[in-house]
Amino acid sequence: MSGPQLILVVEDEASIASFVSLYLKNAGYDVRAVPTGGAALNQVAAELPSLIILDLNLPDMDGIEICRRIRKSSDVPILMLTARDEDVDKIIGLEVGADDYLTKPFNPRELVARVKSVLRRSAPERRRDESREIRHGDLVINAGRREVFVGEDEIQLAPKEFDLLWELLDHRGLVLTRDQLLERVWGYTFAGDTRTVDVHVRQIRRKLGDASPIVTVWGVGYKVASERSSPAPAA
Repeated sequence: MSGPQLILVVEDEASIASFVSLYLKNAGYDVRAVPTGGAALNQVAAELPSLIILDLNLPDMDGIEICRRIRKSSDVPILMLTARDEDVDKIIGLEVGADDYLTKPFNPRELVARVKSVLRRSAPERRRDESREIRHGDLVINAGRREVFVGEDEIQLAPKEFDLLWELLDHRGLVLTRDQLLERVWGYTFAGDTRTVDVHVRQIRRKLGDASPIVTVWGVGYKVASERSSPAPAA
């Protein structure tokens, strides 16, 4: 049987790094903690962790840049930490590929719950049938290659943008609430944390343009438009 999964904590505030590491170790994970982006990149190159907890604001480079560099060679799950709620759009909406985020201060038990859910969702046995492909008008999405095309043009989606689009297309004809999408795509539901869904939907619509099939069902959630109708305007 393999040993415990390795979590890399990238956090320059020693007190936060210490209690995060303690809770993760108590949950059964092996933990490495480093205080800078440079040290994080060196650690990833030496020993790829199962998941990275990455502070947005570090002394040598910001978390967005670190995430970009890691994504050039790895799809390791990344959970971003930020001190300001207004940073959330940057973290989860841009193409950097963070899988989740938490705003400080946070409950360490919630952090552990999110780590478990992200790892569970990224486990090989949970990955989709690689032969599956969904078509919707000019939009084609392939599960195995994780590719999205509009006509002949490939569209680059961040990991959770891809997962969210697939989930909605895979449930055509159904309205999925924001809480349902959090549970299905991110693996958890925390009251009041549905903003992450809205930001991802907004980015998918921006990238797909007129080919976006996502319709807002006001006060409920989202669904996929029929292929003959136009999507609703962005939320």
